[in-house]
Amino acid sequence: MAHMLILGMGYTASRLADRLRAEGWGVTGVRRIADADSIAFDDEDAVRGAISRASHILSSVPPQDNGDPVLTRYGATIAAAPAQWTGYLSSTGVYGDAAGAWVDEASPVGGGRRSARARADADWGALRPDMRRFRLPGIYGPGRSALDRVREGRAHRIDLAGQVFSRVHVDDIAAGIVASFTGPAGVYNLADDLPCSQNRVIEEACALLRQAPPPIVPLEAAGLSPMARAFYAENRRVANGRAKRLLGWTPRYPTFAEGLRACL
Repeated sequence: MAHMLILGMGYTASRLADRLRAEGWGVTGVRRIADADSIAFDDEDAVRGAISRASHILSSVPPQDNGDPVLTRYGATIAAAPAQWTGYLSSTGVYGDAAGAWVDEASPVGGGRRSARARADADWGALRPDMRRFRLPGIYGPGRSALDRVREGRAHRIDLAGQVFSRVHVDDIAAGIVASFTGPAGVYNLADDLPCSQNRVIEEACALLRQAPPPIVPLEAAGLSPMARAFYAENRRVANGRAKRLLGWTPRYPTFAEGLRACL
């Protein structure tokens, strides 16, 4: 039976695990703290055993400043594993700022604020010839979308003309990963078809909830955290054509409008 080992059971990986289990897969997760369906990251014997038995291995653990913790501890074991498929969830942050231009998988990487992510992306790509790297933009879905920010009073509209972002629904990520099981190895951007300003997304969420949108304010007056402010330091459109051509993947939610309606 196909068995997926997922290192790092965050929002996206947990959604993928639910889909695979519903389709009859065996799934083992690796977390900081073990639970009924997962083993602990620090339990090296258990993790190495799970790596050796898995038919598919995915890491969704983000790197730290001093390197990727999965590669540091288990990279050699994964490189030698008999798995038929391996994957890594990366970020479109590896492309850095493109001044609003389109980026694809051939675009330069490593020039942005996420240098650790760019190094990890490259290291995972060099680990095995069957590696699939999925570069993901802003992820949203049930319980984690503009609808939730509007409901909780955390939504902002920022006065930054020409600022655009790409995003992707969590279920479209899961679909892209599943499509890659029978597709070629390599790197894939999984993004929707409509890069646009975050303001448009907030306005759509407010319309769906029948609430007035928040006022447009300068970035400095928005009271954002340093991490949120850094989000606005880069401006790019993410192309998804390679995943469509090579994996036969098409996003179920091609724009934020369909995705938000599904979340609602």
